Amino acid sequence: MKNQSILKIEKLLKKGVKIPNPDSIEIGSEVDTDRISGEGVVIYSGCKIFGSSTLILKNTRMGYESPVTIENCQIGTNVDIKGGFLREAVLLDKVSIGYGSHIREGTILEEEANIAHMVGLKHTILLPFVTLGSLINFCDCFMSGGTSKKDHSEVGSSYIHFNYTPNQDKATASLVGDVPNGVMLNQRPIFLGGQGGIVGPCRLAFGTVTAAGSICRKDELRPNRLIFEGLRKSGNIPFTSGMYRSLKRIMVNNIIYIANLIALMQWYLHVRSKFISSDFPDVLFEGLKEKLNMVIDERIGRLKDFCQNKGDFYEIEESFNKMRLNEGDRSLRDTFLKHIDSGIQKSGMNYISVIKGLENTGAELGTKWLQEIVDSVTEGILNHISLK
Repeated sequence: MKNQSILKIEKLLKKGVKIPNPDSIEIGSEVDTDRISGEGVVIYSGCKIFGSSTLILKNTRMGYESPVTIENCQIGTNVDIKGGFLREAVLLDKVSIGYGSHIREGTILEEEANIAHMVGLKHTILLPFVTLGSLINFCDCFMSGGTSKKDHSEVGSSYIHFNYTPNQDKATASLVGDVPNGVMLNQRPIFLGGQGGIVGPCRLAFGTVTAAGSICRKDELRPNRLIFEGLRKSGNIPFTSGMYRSLKRIMVNNIIYIANLIALMQWYLHVRSKFISSDFPDVLFEGLKEKLNMVIDERIGRLKDFCQNKGDFYEIEESFNKMRLNEGDRSLRDTFLKHIDSGIQKSGMNYISVIKGLENTGAELGTKWLQEIVDSVTEGILNHISLK
């Protein structure tokens, strides 16, 4: 009697999925083969697919360089996963992932985002075109910026986002670019030079360039700045666990980060939802919202833990739950959405084409709507807590 994996592989082959070595792959009994497209999908030797919510759309290629394991991921069209492990992540159209990548829960890679080999991501959101080099750990980050594949934000190889502190907290998410401007795909790219890093939580403006080998320890909110490090005097001073030198900055940066994610959710709910199609079906959209909610929950939880660890308890979770569905100025939003509808009539259901085709007036309206959400959420949370 054939086991479930063999039966599912046979179903995929009948649908047209190309599997050069069927005996070498494994399909979990919980996997719904109806959620795997038969059009142009290729699964190479050694791959494993698990999870009842897994979705794989047309023209996706998996495992050409090394085996791929997928668990409860939603994968869009024309995606190339060369090798690695992916769990509870969303990959949109034309995403490319290199050999040995380790992609964990809450990761969202939007259209044409690209990562090279040996990259680790968790609760990471990359907007369209963002590119990461090789040998990178970029967990707990949001990054945007750039206008196309030729004009994109990039992180150089051997880069680290330092997201765990000596005080054993992870209230350290970094905002590289932002949501209100970044989603418009009209901002200057950001370049983070190789063999460098960011000490989270950190905020960097569009147009920021960091020289290779530099570690960002401070916010840079002025656009188009070059950050570099030279030789510095070394030191050795006493360290006291639990002491924070910039408590207010840590709290504010975390609040602003979460506020940006709340604005991104409104973007998904009201803008992305207009692009539901065969290439971006409702199940993929639901996966996108699920992963973003996962990231928001993670950041609120980490901030709550941070507050408790330092001896105070702010009503962080309750306050954010009140702000979480903040829609901003509805009149402003609805006016902006008319520009989106007009763009769809002109350019069809191609998300990138419609957003890049927005006139300055339309893009400015959208940014104003989203920024108002960020500001409103941030102000609302700060009014409920006391920062010393």
